[in-house]
Amino acid sequence: MKFAHRRMSARFTLLAALFLLIPFTGFSQSAAPKILHAAEAAKVLPDAVFFRGQSASVQSRNSAGIHFADDMYVLMTLVDNSGYSSGIQQKYQAYFITEVPLDFNGNALKPGGPYGVGIVKDHFIVMDIAAHDLFTAPVVHDAELKRPTPLQLDADGDHYRLYFGRDYVSFAQAK
Repeated sequence: MKFAHRRMSARFTLLAALFLLIPFTGFSQSAAPKILHAAEAAKVLPDAVFFRGQSASVQSRNSAGIHFADDMYVLMTLVDNSGYSSGIQQKYQAYFITEVPLDFNGNALKPGGPYGVGIVKDHFIVMDIAAHDLFTAPVVHDAELKRPTPLQLDADGDHYRLYFGRDYVSFAQAK
């Protein structure tokens, strides 16, 4: 009888220990960042954004983002820039917000924003909220991309590719 009691007690102790350890196993593993597609990104983006003295509606069907394991975000969406001057329209194609520092080919982008971004010729342009150019980064044309969309975000190892059609700029979370 004592043997059965000890055996049951040992099983109970083992099961209790396992149940106590299960919640902590998630802390030892770092979850990979998750790419947010349009429907997911649209849930956290506003319907309209402010940039260079005006409000512009967003194209939520053309939005994307990254949700990092530490609950930080990088979000981007194309905007309706029709109310802006032609000089701003050319460069301001998307609204960009980041809660983490990013590196665009050696160019640092601090957390914050919002930033106005776009591709002109073969350069990706990043502007502050007042439409002042902060930096440019080289763009790559991907002729092999099967189904280009107006805005698309793909993971590429520890980097990300932000596509505008077939053209993309590569960036990574800064270390």
